[in-house]
Amino acid sequence: MSDNDNQIIRLVEQARAGNKTSLEHLLDHFYGDIFRMVYYRLYSRMDAEDLTQEIFMQMIKSLPDLKDASLLKPWLFRIALNRIRDFHRKKGILSFFRSTVEKDIDVPGKADSYSDPSKNIRQKEFQLQIRKFSETLSRWERKVFTLRFLDQLEIKEIVQIVQKNENTVKTHLYRALKKLRGNAELYSLLSGE
Repeated sequence: MSDNDNQIIRLVEQARAGNKTSLEHLLDHFYGDIFRMVYYRLYSRMDAEDLTQEIFMQMIKSLPDLKDASLLKPWLFRIALNRIRDFHRKKGILSFFRSTVEKDIDVPGKADSYSDPSKNIRQKEFQLQIRKFSETLSRWERKVFTLRFLDQLEIKEIVQIVQKNENTVKTHLYRALKKLRGNAELYSLLSGE
């Protein structure tokens, strides 16, 4: 176990004992990863911010129920995946009753608008290509691929999150990578050609 893992375990145990500073350190440590995970599944900054906050509220509420402090990260990502699924389900139900579907728009003045415009264009192109590519994947290939490459999780963490055996996870990842190599447009974008 790494020093970082040991530090996380200590923070979890201290947070369970009511140490608010330790809880804040945990939130700070995982916020970026969880936000990125949510954003890449919703493509709406506002919804991602709201949902990330809900995920951490659930984490705080359920932290005493976590049996093994060393499993905090996969446990937290599983909470996030469940919340994202609930969000999509709820949004699908609400859109059924609405006459128009609202679209996420970029609001002028956001922090992102101050960055390099060419970088923004490349990012949007990358997101579009990833979206198109993910539509070619099966449900499990998409889930495993996203957890591995967009969320940057290790295979062992993915196994714990999706609760499938390691060989199954590796098989889905292998199939997704094979499809990625066959997608010339995205593959050239990733390789910088």
